[in-house]
Amino acid sequence: MKKLFSQCVFALFLAGSLSAVAAAQTAGQDMKNAGQDTANATKKTAHKVKRGTKKGVHKVAHGTKKGANKVEQKTDTDNPK
Repeated sequence: MKKLFSQCVFALFLAGSLSAVAAAQTAGQDMKNAGQDTANATKKTAHKVKRGTKKGVHKVAHGTKKGANKVEQKTDTDNPK
């Protein structure tokens, strides 16, 4: 009976140790995944900022050109309107 009891205790100890190791591996993998997710989010944000900046610059350039054309038309002495 003592032998059976000690075997059961050893089996429970072994099962607990294995689950702790499995949990440690899972936590490590979770941390790795979180790092990769953060890197991907950073790349995505940088890409969107780049696109937004380009779009803004193009709109400003277009507005400047449009304004310059209006000024040119008003100050054109050869072809008054």
